Amino acid sequence: QVQLVESGGGLVQAGGSLRVSCAASGRTISRYTMGWARQAPGKEREFVAVNSWSGGRTYYADSVKGRFTISRDNAKNTVYLQMNSLKPEDTAVYYCAASTAISGAYSISDYNYWGQGTQVTVSS
Repeated sequence: QVQLVESGGGLVQAGGSLRVSCAASGRTISRYTMGWARQAPGKEREFVAVNSWSGGRTYYADSVKGRFTISRDNAKNTVYLQMNSLKPEDTAVYYCAASTAISGAYSISDYNYWGQGTQVTVSS
């Protein structure tokens, strides 16, 4: 079992930056593909960034490419999502998730463990 706890969400103005963190416990994340997904009111949950444990490959949704960066610190068992140049449409609850897939985990169903989410609100 892997427990995930997100933190760092909050209110930020458009154009600003925010870093959300995901602290894992129970097992080391070094052999898990880690992802950040978000869900806005009335919309489906979507993945915005994924980091595969094998080869360290990353994936970004087109909507955040060039603005968001996913990273991990295996020694701290923590995953981060650095969000720059934030837009009002980035407003959502952001969830951290862990998958046993080696790579290519881009769907909700690919993930075994989820955090409770942290709210990010971007004002215009």
